[in-house]
Amino acid sequence: MTETDILPQPAQKRVFIKTYGCQMNVYDSDRMADALAPQGYVPTQEIGEADLVLLNTCHIREKASEKVFSELGRLRELQDEKRATGGDMMIGVAGCVAQAEGEEIARRAPVVDMVFGPQAYHRLPDMLQRAEAQRHLHPALKKAVIDTDFPEEDKFAHLPAARKEVTIKRGLTAFLTVQEGCDKFCSFCVVPYTRGAEVSRPVAQVLAEARNLVEAGVKELTLLGQNVNAYHGVDAAGRAVGLGELAYLLADIPGLERLRYTTSHPRDMDDALIAAHRDLPLLMPYLHLPVQSGSDRILKAMNRKHTAAEYLRLIERIKSARPDMALSGDFIVGFPGETDQDFEDTLTIIRETGYASAYSFKYSTRPGTPGANLGDQVAEEIKTERLYRLQELVNQQTTDFHASCVGKTMPVLIERVGRMPGQVGGRSPYLQAVHLDGSPDLIGAIHEVEIVGTSTNSLVGRLKVAAAA
Repeated sequence: MTETDILPQPAQKRVFIKTYGCQMNVYDSDRMADALAPQGYVPTQEIGEADLVLLNTCHIREKASEKVFSELGRLRELQDEKRATGGDMMIGVAGCVAQAEGEEIARRAPVVDMVFGPQAYHRLPDMLQRAEAQRHLHPALKKAVIDTDFPEEDKFAHLPAARKEVTIKRGLTAFLTVQEGCDKFCSFCVVPYTRGAEVSRPVAQVLAEARNLVEAGVKELTLLGQNVNAYHGVDAAGRAVGLGELAYLLADIPGLERLRYTTSHPRDMDDALIAAHRDLPLLMPYLHLPVQSGSDRILKAMNRKHTAAEYLRLIERIKSARPDMALSGDFIVGFPGETDQDFEDTLTIIRETGYASAYSFKYSTRPGTPGANLGDQVAEEIKTERLYRLQELVNQQTTDFHASCVGKTMPVLIERVGRMPGQVGGRSPYLQAVHLDGSPDLIGAIHEVEIVGTSTNSLVGRLKVAAAA
C-alpha cells in the first residue's frame, strides 16, 4: 500500500464542457479538465449526468452572446429536472463571451454560478470552491463568481501537467497553445479585448508539453495562437525565440512526425519561419495566412497594415522556399464602405493566390471594436450576394486543388477505422481527409498512399506497397 492509497481521495464528480469556436478553445477546454481533475472531476459526454457544466464560448461569430443565453435557458430547465429528483448541477460560462460580457451574463442569467475569461481558467478550482459556498446562501443573496481580470501571472505555469490518460484519449494529433492575445487591433476584431495583449509561453514550457504529448502517442502537433507567428517566447538564457527557431527545436523531439501552426498574420511571416518551411520536412506544406480583403482601401480601414501587393509578394517568397505549399485564407465581405470594385479586388487576389481552402464571412459588428462605429454599412442583401460569389470561387479552387492531387503519392497519417468495412482514414499533409482500403493495424503510422480519386470532401487513396528488394 502506498502513501497515495491511504490519503483521502476527492469524491468523483462529472464535468461536461461544451466548446464553441476555434482550436484554441478546444485546447483550453482540455486544460480546464486537467485543472478540475485534482478536485475529483472526470469528463463526461452526457450532459444529463454532469455535476458541472462549462460553456467555453467564442465571440467571433455573429450573435455569439444570444446563442449563449439560449443555451443557458436550456440548462436551467435541465438543472430544474435534476433538482426535482434530488440531484443538482453547477453552471459556468468561460471564454471570450464571458470575458466581454461577464457582468451582463451574471445579471441576465442567475442560473450561472461562475463567469470567467480565457486568462483565468487556471484559477478554476478556487472559483469552484467560492461558487459552492454561494450556493448555500439565500437566493436573494447568491451571486455568481466573476473572474474576468487579465492576470499578471502566467496561467500556464499555474496549470497542472496534462494528464497522460487524457492525453492518450486525444489521439494521434493534438493542439498546443504557444501564444495568446493580439496587438494588431484590426478594426473588425474583438480578440484584443477578450484575449488581451500578445503573450508567448517560454520555450522550455512549450518543449516540455510537446514531449509529454509525443510520449503519450501524439504524432502531429498543431501550434496555436491568435497570432501564432508572432511567437517570441524566451529561452533559458532570456533570449526571445521566434516561431521559426521554435520549429527547429520541436523537430528534434524523437517521435514527432508532423508540425502545423495556426493562425498566422502576414506581418509576422519572417525570414526565419520561411526558412523553417524550406528546411524541415515535418513542417507541413499547408499554411493558413488570412488576408481578409484584396482592396488596399478596405485593408487600410481594417487596420491590417499591409497591402494586397505585399501579401502577394509574401506568397511568392513562401512558395519559392517551399514549392509544394498550399494556402488557406480568411475573407470578410461587406466591410463598411466596401464598394463593388473593392469586392472585385478581393476576387482578384483569390484568383492570383489560388487557395486550397478558405473561410469566408459576412461582416458583422462587434461592440467595442472600431468597426462598430463606422458608417456606410453595406446592405445585408449585398453582403449575401457577395459572399455567395466569393464562396463559389473558393469552392471551385478547392475542388481543383483536390483534383490536382489525383495521381500523386503522398504521406498519409492513418488515424482511424473508416466508415465502410475494410477501410481506414487519415489526413494528407494538406489536412485533407483520405479514405483507403486497409486493415486497422495501419493506424498510428504514416504510410505512402497513391491518390486515385476524390469525393465531396475527401480524397480516395490506395496504399503503396514497397517493391520487394
